[in-house]
Amino acid sequence: MASRVVVIGGDAAGMTVAAGLRRRLSTHDEVVVLERGTWTSYSACGIPYWIAGDVGSPEDLVARTPAEHLANGIDLRLGTEATGFDPIARTVSIQDGKTLTYDRLVIATGAEPVRPDLPGIHGDNIYGVQSLDDGQAVIDALARKPKHVVVVGSGYVGLEIAEACVARGFDTTVIEQAPTPVSIVEPVLGEMIAEAMRGQGIKLIVNTGVTGFALDADGRVSAVTTAMDEVAADLVILGLGVTARSALAEAAGLPLGVKGGIVVDEHQRVEGFDGIWAVGDCVVTKDRVTGDLIHLPLGTHANKQGMVAADNIAADVLGEAATLAFPGVVQTSITKFCSLEISRTGLGEKQARDAGFDPVVVSIETTNFAGYMPDPGTMTVLMVADRASRRLLGAQIVGAEDAALRVDVAATALAAGMTVDDVVMLDLAYAPPFSSVWSPILVAARAARKALDG
Repeated sequence: MASRVVVIGGDAAGMTVAAGLRRRLSTHDEVVVLERGTWTSYSACGIPYWIAGDVGSPEDLVARTPAEHLANGIDLRLGTEATGFDPIARTVSIQDGKTLTYDRLVIATGAEPVRPDLPGIHGDNIYGVQSLDDGQAVIDALARKPKHVVVVGSGYVGLEIAEACVARGFDTTVIEQAPTPVSIVEPVLGEMIAEAMRGQGIKLIVNTGVTGFALDADGRVSAVTTAMDEVAADLVILGLGVTARSALAEAAGLPLGVKGGIVVDEHQRVEGFDGIWAVGDCVVTKDRVTGDLIHLPLGTHANKQGMVAADNIAADVLGEAATLAFPGVVQTSITKFCSLEISRTGLGEKQARDAGFDPVVVSIETTNFAGYMPDPGTMTVLMVADRASRRLLGAQIVGAEDAALRVDVAATALAAGMTVDDVVMLDLAYAPPFSSVWSPILVAARAARKALDG
């Protein structure tokens, strides 16, 4: 008997599910995707670089166009917004008042920028950046030559947007509530980032929360207000992170976790709701170090979860055993500010304490290749280990070119549950143009070992 799978959302996770199903299922089985916008399969992570001018057009950020998905046999319906779904009747309501029945449902509604309920937050020229349409709105606003750009928040997106604005010659201020920017790294590394930001002409205001937005007579933002002052602004970009776009799931009674993320199992199934899966930025996933459920919206995870869900749904339709599961994450991320590279994985010191570990933290400075080679760059590597078990808990890197990707070694070690002693003995590549004889991660692991033994 033919079946119909309906996918709500047509970006990375949703279209990965749809494409995977189309490859596995019979042409008699329907794969329908409802996408409220006009874009599919695009890189939201690339939007700051499009705003900066490093990427020429939004089309350059699209991995697969709607036309390509349609040609592959997916029933893709653009400009079609799902307004609700009924898990009992197995129907999806669409904005035109129609309903669509399904045999299996995939929720891939993504995430949305945090917009705190502050006075003036809905004024003109205040933007979040999550979709290509958001990116175009910011580019259009910059084309109007604002005198003062203010970025609220200095996480990865806020940092990248600030770099884009100052690189284009705009007077740029960043307001951050924490003591240092990029608060997911330790303060000692955050100070290095702050120095780099100020060195590029960014006005960085830290330890300061935003209390509202002043608007002019036409409803346009004119200033960002804090407890202490007003900061002139005729363009504001919010970099306060995102929450899961899960209103449809909440209305249908699905289980939600931190930041509204839908709770799923390792096969992306929504437990207790037969025939429903959820993937991507709208779900929570397991932290492999702590076992906690966290919300970590990244395209890397969205694509993997989509692949897992497609495998599980196809197996369900075909009466086969599923072969894939999503094991969780170790919170690996990477970015840069101008020439300064930044990466992290696992837990920081406070996260480790909050999770019940007794953390030992070490920090080392080293070069990105042998010091006797011409013009070696420097980096700081911070490592966190558990005192009792000697288990590696996390690593963070800030440094010159070729520094940040070293964190992938630590991420792999975290996934394998390795101790710092195990890490010291890893067989990593060495030649003078690429590394010192002791790789930076190994140098940090040796320091952690010494601290544990001391």
